[in-house]
This record gives sequence, structure tokens and C-alpha cells, in this order.
Amino acid sequence: PHPPPPHSVVLSFVLQTVRHGFPYQPTCLAFDPVQKILAIGSRTGGIRILGRPGVDCYSQHESGAAVLQLQFLINEGALVTACADDTLHLWNLRQRRPAILHSLKFNRERITFCHLPFQSKWLYVGTERGNTHIVNIESFVLSGYVIMWNKLLIGFESGTVVQWDLRAKKVDFRIYYDEAIHSVSWHHEGKQFMCSHSDGSLTVWNLRNTSRPIQVTYPHGKILKDGRKESCKPILKVEYKTSRNSSEPFIIFSGGLSYDKAGGRRPTLTIMHGKAITVLEMDHPIVEFLVLCDTPYSNEVQDPYAVVVLLEKDFIVVDLTQSNFPIFENPYPMDIHESPVTCTAYFAQCPPDIIPILYSIGAKQKKTGYSHKEWPVSGGTWTLGSQTYPEIIMLYKLKTSKVFEKPKAGEGRTTEVLDEDPYAVQMVSWCPHSRLFCVVGISAHVILYRFSKHDANTQIASLEVRLQFDSDDAVSPSENENNPCFSDPSSHSPLQPGSPVHLSLLLSLPPLPRPASRCVRVKSRALRMPPGYQAELVVQLVCPPQQITSLDINSAYGLLAFGNCNGVAVVDYLQKTILMCVSTLDLYGAADPYQRLTRSPRRNRQSTSGREKPTEFLRHTHTQIKGPGRKLSLPTDLKPDLGTVGEKNSFSRSRSSSVSSIDRDTKEAVTTLQFGESYGRKGEPLPSACLWVGTSLGVVLLLPISIPAEDEDRMEEPVTIGPSSTVLMLKGSVLRFAFLDCGGALIQSPYEVWRDPNGPEDPDRTRRRKLVNFSPWPSHEAGVDGHMAVVCSEKQAKVMLMPSQTVLFAHNVTESSFILRADVVSVCSSVCLACFCANGHVMTLRSVLPALLPSLRPLMDINYLPLTDMRIARTFVFTNGGQALYLSSPTEIQRITYSQEMADNLQDMLGELFTPIETPEAQNKGFLKGFFGGNAQPFDREELFGEAAAGKASRSLAQHIPGPMGLENMKAAAGGVVGDLARARIALDQRGERLGELEERTALMMNSAEIFSTHAHQVQPDSQSARYSQPASQSVIKSANMSVSHPDCMSGHKIT
Repeated sequence: PHPPPPHSVVLSFVLQTVRHGFPYQPTCLAFDPVQKILAIGSRTGGIRILGRPGVDCYSQHESGAAVLQLQFLINEGALVTACADDTLHLWNLRQRRPAILHSLKFNRERITFCHLPFQSKWLYVGTERGNTHIVNIESFVLSGYVIMWNKLLIGFESGTVVQWDLRAKKVDFRIYYDEAIHSVSWHHEGKQFMCSHSDGSLTVWNLRNTSRPIQVTYPHGKILKDGRKESCKPILKVEYKTSRNSSEPFIIFSGGLSYDKAGGRRPTLTIMHGKAITVLEMDHPIVEFLVLCDTPYSNEVQDPYAVVVLLEKDFIVVDLTQSNFPIFENPYPMDIHESPVTCTAYFAQCPPDIIPILYSIGAKQKKTGYSHKEWPVSGGTWTLGSQTYPEIIMLYKLKTSKVFEKPKAGEGRTTEVLDEDPYAVQMVSWCPHSRLFCVVGISAHVILYRFSKHDANTQIASLEVRLQFDSDDAVSPSENENNPCFSDPSSHSPLQPGSPVHLSLLLSLPPLPRPASRCVRVKSRALRMPPGYQAELVVQLVCPPQQITSLDINSAYGLLAFGNCNGVAVVDYLQKTILMCVSTLDLYGAADPYQRLTRSPRRNRQSTSGREKPTEFLRHTHTQIKGPGRKLSLPTDLKPDLGTVGEKNSFSRSRSSSVSSIDRDTKEAVTTLQFGESYGRKGEPLPSACLWVGTSLGVVLLLPISIPAEDEDRMEEPVTIGPSSTVLMLKGSVLRFAFLDCGGALIQSPYEVWRDPNGPEDPDRTRRRKLVNFSPWPSHEAGVDGHMAVVCSEKQAKVMLMPSQTVLFAHNVTESSFILRADVVSVCSSVCLACFCANGHVMTLRSVLPALLPSLRPLMDINYLPLTDMRIARTFVFTNGGQALYLSSPTEIQRITYSQEMADNLQDMLGELFTPIETPEAQNKGFLKGFFGGNAQPFDREELFGEAAAGKASRSLAQHIPGPMGLENMKAAAGGVVGDLARARIALDQRGERLGELEERTALMMNSAEIFSTHAHQVQPDSQSARYSQPASQSVIKSANMSVSHPDCMSGHKIT
């Protein structure tokens, strides 16, 4: 590729910026209760970290291995991930884009579970062999200490539970149970714990008596009449949480429902609080759930306030503080995949008033019954300034199925349509200025919507179009002479149905039978439509319907055009009429560059021969128009299925565009359409409305359009379309048109300023259309008349000067592959042609006008993304500002940039994941509870797991891998995260050591004080001795009280 200039507007690489949507195939979940951020791992090796709205970060493991478990270093800005390739990774979250600091690869054992106690530097790693290894978080190396925890509770899948004494390195007790164990949860006091089992039971065990459980319950199982217990599903996970406001604990678990109960097949989450049992049914299988508590300390009263539930295709949070357990309203757009995404459109630099109005209308569509409390995942910081790039907001939803009747049994699909939803959206076209929205469905229908802030009660107008031809019907010269539609031999376009003669002739015809072959039926009754986008017109292809391949709409002209493998149709949606409906071959007329035979419209072989020629032709090529108070029949033209010629889903088709390789009977699909102000004929002095047509054989045709100038005449006078002319030929299918003025700036299509169609009318003022036109008038300063047209096909791009139709520049974009998506966009005041190829390359070409000789200079050619899924090809789209997006998975949208300016400002746009927050103080146990409350003694885990005591682990067991940041950056990063962590822990260790020494000295001083007090009563006290002895004993007691009740010495454990 050509190197970019020194001050290029584009990057030399493609930068992934933000990912939106629901994490695809989620596997695990973690939450930092202090930072209040949440992490989700996926089967493809991705990590999604979420905080407050706007704080949304995506990271990816290079290996692509599934993430098995996540562990936050609570309030320390770090995250540990355990992957399916038996590798542990330590991520630095103290930067806007997380990066890996260390990795540890296990060679001989498979990782099954990890646990990291709060404020500990030792990570416990369980393996499938039943071993527990200890990893030093600071150095990320294995300790020589191995368990073949003060007390560590280990649950095995076989039903065995072992309590291990870390200091004595021996088993305190073993528990054997008949049913397999799926999870274990401690009571906060550490005296009992709860297990969940495969038979749907919960057992509670007390450490004083481990021979049998003190309680066995089947929450959803009953004793049957014959004495047998109901068969229940396994309880996969249980959480045992105490509450300060209630003596009854919260017991929350997934599964356990009886197989025999109604709805037993649906996944459930059960919340038990006292005698109340609430079962929450889920729409998707539960992957994992977490209970959010007020305190990060596991040995305090937990006070749970919410449950985070990660489903296979959804993410919900349940409010535990209210008795009906409502869910929180999710601020993230996690429901993009509510129905499978089939196409995308990306609009940058929209009018400023469009987003607030869409949001206000869309807010009325939201569900009710949500919790009134704030979203609990509120961590991180993000400044809402002029840049709102990281955030995506679901503004508005529109269901196209409401336009159609519900299909009856045996209806709704035809054999010609693929086995898909008949309402599936195939492509969209939106004008943000006029707020017109056009949707193409897979059932070969086009729906036109208008936006209104008021509700309406109206009937939807519908047009039925037959766009088909018979390949064996060749038009002879004699037929042309007798057919008034072909009466002009000099015309390149045989049909001009917009003329008044055609319209009056069609109105005089009797009603014709309706074609029977349709996939969906438009509702014929008046409908009440709420504020928002309201359907105005539906155009359906029939007999048989072939999928639409191209679409364009222009609000200034009031026209809608669409094409398929058979031809093109133009609709006047203001007058609800068909202006033109011709086959692709008939567009050429006598000027076919491939010299194929012109095809006639499809005939009805059952017609009577007594009709006149014009009437016979029009009767058998009719279009019925249904609307309020009018029924018309207009001429159409027809053609068969596209097959693989026009489909962009087939990558194996031939890309040759040479004339010798084209069969005379090859179908030619209309692949792109574009309305705009241009010159309809070569050498015309003034621009006018035109329709540019591009085909799958690389041919560009131009159709001039005559539109009444006065607003009053627009609704009465017909719009006429002139004969077409072939202006250009390229290699491959035509993909994109764009127009530049003589200064190289993009010419925007004309549009109509939005006005509310249902708004209150002023009787004193007539409602007139306000049009904004961007005509390419001659540039006398530059000495050049007209404008330039940029045309891009699958293989090459050309720049053409209008109206002379001279090709100024041609560039072969790719030889080894072909372009899937091409857009002409503005990037940093420059115009670029951005292309995405089937081989995964992203290319940009910049429009340059040196000495009035336009060219497209290659700026970037990056092998960005291997095309492994048709979803990417179908959804990849570029927009202004050097941005693009595509559907990276069925549930996620990936946004990228190739703009240097955006890359420079990206760090300021993203949110901060880590916020400096002081760790909450541990609960003060009090003197008596701390003095008599437990038998556990403090100990230093460094003495157990450190290298001096435990030795070094075998090098063959695990391999330490430095992060990709490099050693230099690793040391710098260590000064930020791990260094701060190590220094904080050293300070805590030193503090703990001093407190331990203080306790020992206090005990010695108390003993000495008692001895001294005993001798003081026996011996005559000296006045000077008495003056110092009493205060000394008082200071000893105070020191003892301080050492026992100090929050750093909870439960007899020293903080490490």
C-alpha cells in the first residue's frame, strides 16, 4: 500500500474504540463492591467491564480462550482472569484501556476454580486433580505451598467437604455426603456453612458437629403420597447472606425446581427470606449470579441489596430491598439482539434536534414496574461534555409487523421466500432532515414512515407492483410499432408512464384481478398510530416476489426508487402512483452495451385476442393502487429471481465484467440507486433532478426527472422520467455514488425540511413544503462548470466530470478480492472513499484536486479483519468523521476509527474505570466480643506461603509470562498498580507486626503489673514509687483495650 502523507487525516492502522450490546456467549461474572464496577467474561476470550453509563470498556485475550472465572482485587484497580487454556492473567484497570501485567501458564494441571480473599496477596487456585496452589499476586509466581486455608473450606464435586488448617498443614475434618456438591457458602460468623446438591437439596453444616448436617431442605420438593420425594433439578449455586435488619438470612439459589411442576423447564432464581419463597422465572438459562452486599468483608453481616443475574442472552439486576423484588432499569443497550440484527446504518453529524425528539417519543415505549432506586453498578468516572462517544442510547423502537395482518394457518410464507421471518428487515434508508424512514423487508415490500409528534387514525395506502419478465419473450420491431409505449424510436427508455395520456388511459380501464402471490398482507382498515414513526405507504412486489437489492428516497422530490434482479421501479409517494417500472434490459433500449435482445413485459397467456393492442398490453402489466378513496391501475414490468447475481451473500460468484464473459440471457440486477441534482444528458447547461442507476454488470445509467416547480402543481401534475443514457462502465457490481463540487467538497442531496403531518393547521396560512437544494452550479472562480461524480464498484473507482461525462481518473482498488462495502465520507475536512473488502482489508482513498486533475490517492490498506461470517459483510458501514461499525457478534456492535483526530482525542472520550476511594473500615467488634469471640489466632501468611517457608514451586508446573507491555513499561506500571499494592501491603504488614509485638508487650506488662500490685500491698509503699506505679497499670489496660478492639485485628486475623 501507498504510505500516507506526513500529516495524514487517517491512521496507518484501524483502531477499535467502543463495543456496545450484550457480551456474546457469557461465561462468568465478577463485581467490585467498593469501586462498584462489574466484569463479564465470554467464551471467545473477551472481557466487558461496566460502570456508570458511559463507563464501558472491552478487552480481549489474544489467545481467544474462554474466560472461566474473574476475580477483582477489590479497590486496587486490578483484575485476575482464569482462562480455558489454564492461564491466569493480571489486568491493570488503572488506565482507560486495561492491559495485561502478568500471565501464569499452568502446564500439568487444569484450572477449575480461583479464590482471592479481600486484602490478601495470595490467590488460591484449585485444579481438576484436587490440588490447591497459591499464587503471589504481586510477583505472579507460584508459592511452594500446595494443599493435596487460618481455615480453608474446600468442596469437591464428589460430595466431600474438607476444612484445611493452613498453619498446621493438616485436615481439621472431612464431610462425606451422598449427593454431589455444586457450591458452598459460608455464614459470615464462620461457624456454619451451606451446600447445594445435585438432587435439589440444601444442607447446613455446623463446625461443632460435622458428622451430619444440622438441616436438610428441599425448597421445591414435596413428599408424595407414596412417601417418595419429588425429583428436582440440581441447585447449581447458593448464596447464604445475613441481614442486619432481620434475623432471617437471605438464601438465594439457581435451579432446584421440581421436574413435575408447570414451568419446570424454565430457568429460575429463588429468593428465600424467612418463610417467604419467591421464584423468578428467566427467559434464558442462567450463566451465573452474584449477590451485592454493602461490605467487602466476608466476616461481617452482609446486608445484601441486589442480585446480579447473568443470563445467556440478557443481564438483569434484582432489587432485594423491596418485598416484590423488582428489577432495575438497565442503562446499557443490552437488548440490541432482541430480534436478530440483519442490517445497520450509521449516521454521524445529525441535526441537533432529532435525538431529543426521538428520545422523548421512545421514552413512552419503555416498560413500567422498575425499581425506583439508582442503578447499583455506578463505578468509574465519565465527564459528559461535548463528546458522548462511549455511550449508546436506545432512542426508539419500531415494529414493522404492525403494518400487516397476522398470517393465518398455511399463509404468511411462499415457496419463493427463504425460511426466515417474513417481516425481517433487509435494508433501511433514513433522511434525518425530513425524518422520512424507509424499510425494505425480506418479503419484497417497502414501507414508508413519516415522523409525527401527534397520534393519528388513518389508513395505510398500498401499491402492488409486478416486476418480472419472461426470458423467452423477445420484442420484435412490429410489436414496437403497434405499441404506443414504444412509439418513440429515438428514446432509450421505452416507458414514460408518468405522462397524462397514460394516466387517463389507465383510469378508464375496468378493475383487474389482484395477483395472488404475496407473502404478507397490509391491514386494510384504519389504524390508530401513536406519536413517532407512522406508516404512510406500503409497496409490495408480487408474482412472485423477488428480494429488493437497492433503495433510495428523496424528500425534496417526493420520490422513492427501488430495484431488484429484474429491474427498477420509481414511486411518487406524494401522489401514491408508480412513475416507472421497467426491466433492466429495457432501461438500455437500443443502447445496450452488451447487445442483448430487449425483453417485453410478461404477458398473460389466458388473455382474449379481441382487445386493442394498448389495452391488452396495459391489462396484462398492471399495478393496483389501494388507498383511501382511490383505486388505480398503472403499468409495470417484471423479471425473475436474482439467484446469486445480485446477492452479496455469495462470495463464490464470478467477478469478471468483460463483455465476452457475459451471457446474453444473464440477469442484471440493480445494485444501487441515488437521487441527486445532476445533468441528465451530456452537455446540458443546467442541472436538474436525476436518478443514477448502477447494475451488477458495472453499468451506470442516468435518468433525468421532470418535477413540477410549484408546490400547488406538485400534487396535481405528474412527474415524468426521461429516457435513460449509459454514462459509464466499471469492473464488478456498482456499489456507491457520490457527488463533489469543483472544490472537492461533498454535495448533499436535496431534502425537505420536516413538518409535522398531523400538526395543527393555521387556517390563515397554507402549508407549503420547504425545500433545501444543493445544486452543483458552475464554479466560475475555478473555471470549471458542473460537478464531479465518484462511482465505486466491487473492483475499481472512477471520477467523472459532469455534464461532459468525461472520466478524469480511474483506480483499481483491488485485484485479488472484491469490495463489500464502500462509502464516500468526510474526514477532517477531506473527502475519502472508504472500502471494506471480502479479504478483510480496510482501505481509504483520499480525493485530491491538484491543478484541477482529480484523483483518488490511496492512504491506507490494512488487513484488519478476516471475513469469517456473513454477518460482518452485511452490517459493515462507514460514516463521516473517520468512523465505522459492524456487528462483531450476533449481540454486539463494534465501533472503529481510522481518523487521526479521533484517535488523538479517544483517551479524553473514554471513561475511567478506577476511582481512588478509601477502603471502608472494618466493623468494630467491641472489647468483649473480640476478647472472647473466637479461638482463631492471627498469623502471617507470608510465613506459610513465602519462599522462605514454603520454598519455590516447580518450574515445570507453571510458567510466568510477562505482559505484552514489555519490561520497561512493566516496571512503570508496577509503580502504578502493583507497586502501590505492594507498598500498601508492606505498610499493613509492618503495622500488623507492630500490633503483634504490642500485644505481646501488653500481655507481659499486665502480668508484671499484677505481680507488682501484689507486692505493693505487702511492702511499705515508697512515696516516689507509688507516684509512678498507678499510672503505669492504667496505661497497660488502655493499651490492652486498644490492641484487642482495633479494627485491623478482627476475628483474631491479621490483615495481610
